[in-house]
Amino acid sequence: MRTAIEKILSRASGRDANVGDIVEAEIDTYMIHDPMGALVEDALNDIGAEVKYPERVIAIQDHFVPAKDIESAILSRRLREFHLRFNFGAYYEVGRGGICHVVMPEGGHVVPGDILIGTDSHTPTSGALGAFAVGIGATEMAAAMALGKLWFKVPPTILVRGEGSFRDFVHAKDLILQVISVIGTDGAIYKALEFDGSAIRELEMDERFVLTNMAVEAGAKTGFISPDEITFRYLEGRARRSPRPEYSDKGSFEDKLVFDVNSLEPLVAAPHSPANVKAASEVDEEIDQAFIGSCTGGRLSDLKAAVRILRGKRISEKVRLIVIPSSRRVYREALRMGLLESLLESGAVIGPPSCGPCLGAHLGVLGPGEVGISSSNRNFRGRMGHPDSRVYLASPSTVAASALTGRVTDPREVIM
Repeated sequence: MRTAIEKILSRASGRDANVGDIVEAEIDTYMIHDPMGALVEDALNDIGAEVKYPERVIAIQDHFVPAKDIESAILSRRLREFHLRFNFGAYYEVGRGGICHVVMPEGGHVVPGDILIGTDSHTPTSGALGAFAVGIGATEMAAAMALGKLWFKVPPTILVRGEGSFRDFVHAKDLILQVISVIGTDGAIYKALEFDGSAIRELEMDERFVLTNMAVEAGAKTGFISPDEITFRYLEGRARRSPRPEYSDKGSFEDKLVFDVNSLEPLVAAPHSPANVKAASEVDEEIDQAFIGSCTGGRLSDLKAAVRILRGKRISEKVRLIVIPSSRRVYREALRMGLLESLLESGAVIGPPSCGPCLGAHLGVLGPGEVGISSSNRNFRGRMGHPDSRVYLASPSTVAASALTGRVTDPREVIM
């Protein structure tokens, strides 16, 4: 009995890869972005190496788009020059891509069975496609690019089953917050979280990506969802190569957790931990800023959810609402559908596709004492700005409802 992760690593390493083994696996796709590209190139230069498979490298400008200062402009230029030096498989210039974790699956750069490594901790987002996707540092990336492979310790897998059906105004974000509250931020260190169950199988890809992305917030090495009809439908017209799907055998998991989605309600993660989870209806705190965007809250379905709450209404005069579509494709489709116009009429400001204020560096930094509610994935102290600011994590519906009332709000309260 073997997990899907064991099977993928076995294929890529050419040997039987069992939990706990150290294997050297061939890498299918490499992802680098503007904050880390220069560091990767410097490490390559230090060891006197070249990129072995430049056609497998995807380079994306996404964190500081457009550049916010001289330092970020230099990083952006360095990534551009790195691409020109090696002619990578794909390069997404400022304004032509978006957030790396959205662009990678959206552009068909990841397919089931792949091993993807990226210079960002939320690279496991692509695990929703049935890939083994892992975030690594610049030095590791340089070594992997030079050798074409990287070592891994084969992780055990915890099965997370979501059973039932999602109720109105309840999202995948609410489920993953509940999961993290149970597991804790260190409960899955160097383990994989595989998501399955009737509730998971009814989710479209936009929502599935949220689960695998935030598996990291439970300490997981990666998140994984085995491919099904929804996965393959998403890949139609996108995939750049044939998938090699793998599926876990029954009884191959280290542990199993079951969550009743029927009883799930809108949740928030209160400051300063993704595991500090409460029902939105039980939190009474005024907010200064609401953010709908990031790799866990800026896809088309998220913008639709926000418009459903806000259409024809104005946000609180005490609140600034920042909306940042997660990619150029999302931006254009939201523009075509009238979603951005509706959000503008409600009082939102629309930013260019990028990470934006998620990492507290650009396009909406929180000041001292300010409170924000965000559809992003982390709310550590100082994550989105000043160390004395406070951040609540929530679904786009809950963020939109909170922008409307000026305080943390259960979205069902403003619709009834």
